[in-house]
Amino acid sequence: MILFSSYSHRQLCQCGQVVFFDNSVCLRCGSALGFHPEQGQLQSLVPAEQAGRWVLQTDCDSDKTVIASYRRCANVDSAAQCNWLVTGSLDQDSPADLCLACATNITIPDLSQSGNPDYWRLCELAKRRLIAQLLMLGLPVKTRQMDPQKGLGFELLRWQPGEDAPVTGHKAGVITIDIAEADPAFREQIRQQMQEPYRTLLGHFRHESGHYYWDLLIRDTNWLPVYRSLFGDERQDYTAALQNHYNVGPPADWQSHYISSYAASHPWEDWAETWAHYLHMTDTLSAAEQFGIAADALSIQTDPFTQQDLAELPFHMADSELSDGFMQKVNQWVRLSSVLNVLARSMGQPDSYPFVLTVDSLRKMYLVHSVIS
Repeated sequence: MILFSSYSHRQLCQCGQVVFFDNSVCLRCGSALGFHPEQGQLQSLVPAEQAGRWVLQTDCDSDKTVIASYRRCANVDSAAQCNWLVTGSLDQDSPADLCLACATNITIPDLSQSGNPDYWRLCELAKRRLIAQLLMLGLPVKTRQMDPQKGLGFELLRWQPGEDAPVTGHKAGVITIDIAEADPAFREQIRQQMQEPYRTLLGHFRHESGHYYWDLLIRDTNWLPVYRSLFGDERQDYTAALQNHYNVGPPADWQSHYISSYAASHPWEDWAETWAHYLHMTDTLSAAEQFGIAADALSIQTDPFTQQDLAELPFHMADSELSDGFMQKVNQWVRLSSVLNVLARSMGQPDSYPFVLTVDSLRKMYLVHSVIS
């Protein structure tokens, strides 16, 4: 089974207007729109007979005798501007008025603080993109209400006078995001201080989700020995490893073995970076395909990866469909990202994907792919 499914980046409203993932209303006809997380699609909505409930336009056009109705997320009219529907993804222990994405929140920022409403909105949009992709990849997404021990939770915080600055990170299923990262000026300042080629809000969410799913899918499973053979032994002192990374820097040859310099700091960070890049790749390829961009048809010459690059893996899968599909997508990604970089330079912008995949990083990414599959 090849898993490169993704949510819809664009749909057609019932009037034929193109609408996009974050839209809550059609600007042409005024129809309400809602993202159905289980379908992975943005849908035109029609008011149901019961106040506060909505029916999918596609259901109205069918011959179905039983039509499901939905509530729009309570945050649709908040600063978060959430356009998701409350569906069967939630159980009786979850807030009934919030969608799955919003129900993962443990703490939201103080909206009376200047700038916080806009920062929260941008954080929620990035989080919705993450969760939509996780669902389409078939990964488990449960809130802390659903599963207090292993559920996923978010604390979206901003520094306040007299408090310690929040640190973006993950601990025991809870992801903390410093919402100041939604400020482009702040984020660029940190990027330069950290000497990073790339730093985005969505990248933070994807990276930290990698830590969460390492706990869920690798730790205490049969994948752990395979993980250690590729990424290294995660039992080495994490704090000391990060201190060494910040004081000394990455190994001189890090580019031959890691997807980023930060990935070289510790096996946990290597996994989280690789996980994030897998999500970058699959989501962007899916978006390109939905808009009719055929990566194989792009006029650019690249050196393709081959099955031989995976042959020495200790877990090389007997399922040729899995590895063949993965190699095809990776080679498409190399071509597409190269063109994206040229387009960005043509606009005077930094490269969209300032990274180079090597055989070592390819093999690590294939483990991510295999675990998800």
